Amino acid sequence: MEMVILEKIYGDRSGFKKLNRKLSSLIGDLEVSWKLSITQKQWVKVNLEGEDEEISANLLREEFGEVPYRLKSVREGGIYKGRFVDLGKIGYGVYVDIGVFTPTPKDALVPLYYLKEEFGDKAVRKMIKDFGWVNNLPLEVEVERVEFGAREIEAHFAPEQLKRFKSWLSDGHDKLFIAGTTSERIEEALINTGHSRDVRRIEELGLMETMLILKKGTQAPGIIKVIGPYIKPALIVAIKFDLPFE
Repeated sequence: MEMVILEKIYGDRSGFKKLNRKLSSLIGDLEVSWKLSITQKQWVKVNLEGEDEEISANLLREEFGEVPYRLKSVREGGIYKGRFVDLGKIGYGVYVDIGVFTPTPKDALVPLYYLKEEFGDKAVRKMIKDFGWVNNLPLEVEVERVEFGAREIEAHFAPEQLKRFKSWLSDGHDKLFIAGTTSERIEEALINTGHSRDVRRIEELGLMETMLILKKGTQAPGIIKVIGPYIKPALIVAIKFDLPFE
């Protein structure tokens, strides 16, 4: 049995080790063996084999979730977890990879008219820069429309996701979004550089995605410059709290 879970591994690939530890804790006592691999677009595929593979698959679905895989499985009105992809490459919206592989790989489009309704009359690239959006940022979208003939998916940000975006910019704290390494490596870098004291909270958004909520007065560019060399090739982006929505 094989399944594609809602996690990606990329960057320094330290997620393989971390995910194997998680699986050992979750299904290690069952009669099952597993093997991890990467699909197109870096989604994690888990191959399960053994008497308890069905039970194990259900436990993995509960813990991580599973991609829809087929376009015909995507339902209008459904809420799906995904990741930003190809940010800034187009001007008519942003794309979110929700894990559709067949009949061809297809990302969901969050269109420009919707973005302007929610975030003001500004260009997509300016939104991306202002709000700290970056490829592989985990998020939830609500599917508005599926055109099976044209193989197109239109989506809006799910209500809770919209609240999350707005809270990131209004809670009084600058943040760093780090993609491409595990939270353990980030914590180690903070300790080694003496900057753990500048971090108010660490939020694990995904296996390879972490958000650092910085203490008030801490300058994000300074943290990026110091810890960056310790966590290559991870991508680090600052999210400023003082950019209100129009």
